[in-house]
Amino acid sequence: MIYIYNDFGGTHTTALAAAYHLKKISADHKLTKAEILAVPFFNKLNSSDMGKIIYHGIDDEGNSVYTVGRGTSKHLVPALNNLSLLLQQKYKGTEKIIFSNTSPTVPFAMTIGGLCSRWLKIDLIGVPLLVLGAKQCCQDINRLVASTKKAARTSEKNVTVLQNNSFK
Repeated sequence: MIYIYNDFGGTHTTALAAAYHLKKISADHKLTKAEILAVPFFNKLNSSDMGKIIYHGIDDEGNSVYTVGRGTSKHLVPALNNLSLLLQQKYKGTEKIIFSNTSPTVPFAMTIGGLCSRWLKIDLIGVPLLVLGAKQCCQDINRLVASTKKAARTSEKNVTVLQNNSFK
């Protein structure tokens, strides 16, 4: 199985989702600033990284975990979905692919922090807001990851796109 977490920038909630999924951060306590900032790719990607599928690792069940930032495109995930289906049909693939949208978990502080840090390059303001936002949404992201794994186990489709609107 292949998991691909996606959102606007691909560097905040997606990075946290991948880290929770891979058990690189513990789900049983509130994250510290140091833990948040140590998450691979957290607040490290730029607009030039939009659309790049970034590998994070293999989970404890042997599944690959990736993230992607889709930017303002409403077409990236549908295009990846169609490409995945096409490749599976052409090459007789059977591996499930799960696209999971982490955007519904993004709190206002993270939106403003990401804007300040990644776009305006003002880390002095952006990073504290990102840390605050990460602390605010970490439980939602952890629940989203659990929900994504459950949907993957129960879906009969080869490719599944989860919008996760119930996390708003």
